[in-house]
Amino acid sequence: MSACLPYIDEISPTPLTAVRLDEGGATIWCKLEFLNPSGSTKDRIARHILQKAWDRGEISGGDTVVEASSGSTSIAFALACSQMGLKFIAYIPDSATSERELIIRAYGGEVRRISGGMSNVLCEAYEAAEKHGWFAGKQFANPDNTEAHRSRTGPEILAQLNGTAVDAVVSGVGTGGTLRGLHEAFTQSGRCVRAVAAIPRQGEVFGANVECCSLRFSTDVPGVVDGMSEIYGSWKTNTVTELEVGDCECLAVTKQLWSRGFPVGPSSGLNFAAAARVAEQVGFDKTVVTVFPDRMERYFSHKVFEQIREEAHC
Repeated sequence: MSACLPYIDEISPTPLTAVRLDEGGATIWCKLEFLNPSGSTKDRIARHILQKAWDRGEISGGDTVVEASSGSTSIAFALACSQMGLKFIAYIPDSATSERELIIRAYGGEVRRISGGMSNVLCEAYEAAEKHGWFAGKQFANPDNTEAHRSRTGPEILAQLNGTAVDAVVSGVGTGGTLRGLHEAFTQSGRCVRAVAAIPRQGEVFGANVECCSLRFSTDVPGVVDGMSEIYGSWKTNTVTELEVGDCECLAVTKQLWSRGFPVGPSSGLNFAAAARVAEQVGFDKTVVTVFPDRMERYFSHKVFEQIREEAHC
């Protein structure tokens, strides 16, 4: 018997909007995933992973779910679990913003902060799940992550483009599920589509508090380190072009998006900046698609809001 998700099941397709920030610049088709119920694209994978597990009999009402996440996935799981009658424990890095922890707790989730980077967070979460018999979402390895975007997000975009073919898809990489799922959906439509992973290059801005859904593959940034994501690592060879974007540029583009009325986080700035470069490479007449992954509210204590906090004396 399927779980009853009265709100999650009724998620409407998020808008796909053509965005151009500079006169004469590239127009990018942007999927407004920050309009999902918990405020991020991670609602899609949380819903899909839990529903599949419920249908397979791996979880039922009252069970405990755990996930290792820098924040957005845990928020999405907390929302879905609250509606499914499941308990949720989020394992998050020490560097995660306080706003994220508050949102998780507001949905009834428990939060356990772990020091030492994302590899430590993953170990703690999955060892606890095995010890106590809890269900682990395992977003970095779970094929249901990719399937959520291949079966839902990708087809939504194709329908919204109304027959226009996609030439390139650009997305930051946390687990890689978004980029891989969208690319597979687009290529299944019979088109040769370029896949580009946007990688933020760390400078003096993000430091140890990058908090993008997309993370530079290095040990000095809390998040996915090279080789940790099975979804991305097993697929990227000969398929993906990795494009680095400086973190100062990520923040500058994020603020440009704010000025146009898009309430997004820094990963949207990263994605748009990378997509604009790709459009320059393939031609402005080509269709380049990217994602605005999450909302600005979970970044109020982040570097991106520093000037605004100072001006407001917050």
